[in-house]
Amino acid sequence: MMYTTQLPDRLQRLVDLGESGTDILHGELKNMMYETEQDLVPLLENSELLGSDEEYSDTVDRLTLEGRMDALTEVYALTYQLAFAINERTAARG
Repeated sequence: MMYTTQLPDRLQRLVDLGESGTDILHGELKNMMYETEQDLVPLLENSELLGSDEEYSDTVDRLTLEGRMDALTEVYALTYQLAFAINERTAARG
């Protein structure tokens, strides 16, 4: 995996406009969660239809997407916690 500091143009524009990193991350996570959900829902519906006879690849894909959604949700919640903590700190400093 190659690491880079170059952001996609749409995110760089938000940085250039002065948006906070937590706000940008929060929005991007929401987009990622939506995209993951769009991939996951058909697999969940398919597994309900197939029951115990579901195919291995569908199961692996579903479990992978469920794990991804869980991780994204945890980080998304963390962005809320950070935003509130930062706001409290700012308010306390006056």
